[in-house]
Amino acid sequence: MPAAFTVFINERPFTVPEGALVRDGLRIAVPDLAGACQRGEALVTDGRGLPLPLDAALAAGTILRVARSSRRGPADA
Repeated sequence: MPAAFTVFINERPFTVPEGALVRDGLRIAVPDLAGACQRGEALVTDGRGLPLPLDAALAAGTILRVARSSRRGPADA
């Protein structure tokens, strides 16, 4: 198994270390959205559009999409 591998986040390739989780990939690729994902203000999905938890393990070739949520919070309702 390689010490690092490539994943695709928002259509761009990034190298992540072996054992990396979704949250680790976000910190590398989109640090401005990593915190938003932890606060529930942004959503991470796989290549099929299914939501992924931040503690899911990454594998070589994983495709992630990250986007801010369009939903308004309770204070905005």
